Amino acid sequence: MTIRTNDHGGQRAWIFAGLAGPAVMLLGMLLFALNDAMGKWLVANYGIGQVILLRSIAALVVLAPFLWMAGFKPVVEAERPGLQLMRVIFSTLELFCFYYAVMYLPLADVMTYWLAAPIYVAAAAPFLLGEKVGWRRWAAIAVGFVGVVITLEPSSAMFTAPALISIIGTAAFAFMMLTGRSLRGTPDKTLVLFQTGGAALVGLVAAPFGWAPLNSGTEVLLLGLLGIVAMSAHMLVNRALKISDAATVAPLQYTLLLWAVVFGYFFFGEVPRLTMVVGATLIVGSGLFIFFREQQLKKRDAVLPSIPE
Repeated sequence: MTIRTNDHGGQRAWIFAGLAGPAVMLLGMLLFALNDAMGKWLVANYGIGQVILLRSIAALVVLAPFLWMAGFKPVVEAERPGLQLMRVIFSTLELFCFYYAVMYLPLADVMTYWLAAPIYVAAAAPFLLGEKVGWRRWAAIAVGFVGVVITLEPSSAMFTAPALISIIGTAAFAFMMLTGRSLRGTPDKTLVLFQTGGAALVGLVAAPFGWAPLNSGTEVLLLGLLGIVAMSAHMLVNRALKISDAATVAPLQYTLLLWAVVFGYFFFGEVPRLTMVVGATLIVGSGLFIFFREQQLKKRDAVLPSIPE
């Protein structure tokens, strides 16, 4: 006698588990894009230091209960304090550069520059972290740099302050990612606390220069929500990486560009330039190739560590 079992419930649970990670990651990217659009709106009326200070205070209020429950020992005993400080400096510089850039450039353009950061990381990793990079990834890195140059539109305009600040901010973001690779033993909440606390301190110093009175209840609400939305986005991304493989969810970070185009068009009337579309295509394509190549090599090294790239 053959006994048939109904495993539809198990199949549904398996499908749900497979979709949960990507869904959480997509939501996190949406919140990041929303946070960026809100920031662009606010820096048009308030000083960058003021926005960053109020944003950081709101984020710290959200983060405090989680740190209290986890205990402050991971913060006090954080590894490699010097490297932690360097990461805070890079993250704070990146944040100020981003808000400066979105004051003058379309949201999609700025997001395109920032999405090139993994390409910079791949280029710098052999020299700073001793990681091996083969010819395939070097070719992808070169393509990515071409995409950045195309987005900048080689001319005298590429040397304007907003464009140069964007490149500096992207480089700072890349170095923040590189230092993060060397601080894998530090809990995510600790890294976010240091990052947010550093931004709050610098924002406190910079806020008096360009402080503007709060104009309306809507903008007060947005200033408060800015940090909360950013913190929620960080938590969603971290959660997605825990419940799904990085190879499944990490490429979804590029949906940021789609949301930047949508929000830029509907909120600010920004129409993507052809050069931005072409450059972004090259940047996203090279970034995806670098990511999947790294994942492939990790799998090979887990089986046969001696296989060369």
